[in-house]
Amino acid sequence: MTHQTGAGPALALNDVSKSFGDKQAVRGLSLEVPRGAVFGLLGPNGAGKSTTIRMALNIYLPDSGSVRLFGAPWSGEISNRIGYLPEERGLYTKMKVGDLLIYMAAIKGVSARQAGPRIDRWLEKVDLPRCRDRKLHELSKGMQQKIQFISTVLHNPDLILLDEPFSGLDPINTDLLKDIVVELKGAGRTIIFSTHIMEQAERLCDQICLINGGRKVLDGTLASIKGGYGRNSVALAFEGDGEFLKGHRLVRSLNPYNGFLELRLAEGADPQQLLSEIAGRVRVRRFEVLEPSLHDIFIESIRENEAALPREGAPHA
Repeated sequence: MTHQTGAGPALALNDVSKSFGDKQAVRGLSLEVPRGAVFGLLGPNGAGKSTTIRMALNIYLPDSGSVRLFGAPWSGEISNRIGYLPEERGLYTKMKVGDLLIYMAAIKGVSARQAGPRIDRWLEKVDLPRCRDRKLHELSKGMQQKIQFISTVLHNPDLILLDEPFSGLDPINTDLLKDIVVELKGAGRTIIFSTHIMEQAERLCDQICLINGGRKVLDGTLASIKGGYGRNSVALAFEGDGEFLKGHRLVRSLNPYNGFLELRLAEGADPQQLLSEIAGRVRVRRFEVLEPSLHDIFIESIRENEAALPREGAPHA
């Protein structure tokens, strides 16, 4: 049984910083994760995502600032309300799957009697129904990763932290895990996951925080962040010679895709004016004003942020 008691967001970091030697991994980071949301902690490799998660879990103590979970500081009781899938996977590979999962559940206060039926249900859910009596080393890496995911959620945690959860999974199992994340959200759980792959975040997240160099670059709901960037791209398919589009005064950049071009508009450019000028030179088959992708926002934000950062060694993750 989970416990939704306590006031405040599922996780709140207030002006948190962390250094390792002379490398500052996280710098004055503040964020709030609302309960019941899927929250993406995004950034390139080495941005400080894993360090942030480990401070939230009391694995690392911050040098300054505060961390609160469900409105309270870290405690043993709160620990049992949290599930954590680390980026560095690790299991007792000589144990049988069922024995391992019973052991991991016991650590979180779940008895073997309670854990047994849950294990069967979860093994069925992740398409491993006949693996309970197999040893971990007999399973593929992808299968082991699904077992570790089960160990993360078997005790029905209120808050689930997933560090690069889709790394190493094939497309079928990636989709399976994404569907489970959606189910967990529907059951009222709060999910935080870190990634540098924007397509995953765009599909799953209600809210994101983008960090780079240990600093927050932007945060908010996905809808508000996209809205702030406007509709500055056009999908264009046409018949004829489009060479004139290269260097066109209304076009900032041009990216070819399978069957169409994506045109990033110059600042202040009017899509209707561009359409008028294009239609006079080629036969237009498609002209669609696009919402900016999270990938585009990520790239643009990181480039702008890195241009403003002082030159120094890359921070630890």
